[in-house]
Amino acid sequence: MKLASNIAGILLGLIFNVVAFNYFFPFFSMPAPPADSPPGLFLGAMIPTGYFAFVQLLEIAGGVLVAVPRTRTLGLLTLGPIVVNILCFHIFLAKGAGLIPLPSLVTLLSLFLLWTSRGAFSAPLLASRESRLEEHARSA
Repeated sequence: MKLASNIAGILLGLIFNVVAFNYFFPFFSMPAPPADSPPGLFLGAMIPTGYFAFVQLLEIAGGVLVAVPRTRTLGLLTLGPIVVNILCFHIFLAKGAGLIPLPSLVTLLSLFLLWTSRGAFSAPLLASRESRLEEHARSA
């Protein structure tokens, strides 16, 4: 399982870094949505304001973090909201267009990595539960 999660982490980091670096240094073309469509209006608001560039920087940082096993959980915390946004964009704004190739792969890789490192994410939840139980026992 460790080998599979390392491969998934490297692949997820590579996908995010290639797509994000393509924004700053275009080396392959990405089709632009029509300007008057909901995806076009959404990107028309995000790109000129610089918000999209900030998200791309987070994708680069998260992609590097998720590729390294020691920092994978921090990378997943960074990329998690971005993956949700990508899914929501394709489901709600693009009406499912373009959902199958890359966004689905990114989601599956993220969920797999989340599952394999679930212990790191459950520790704070369990600690919180244990502290509540101790507090309840002291008050009783």
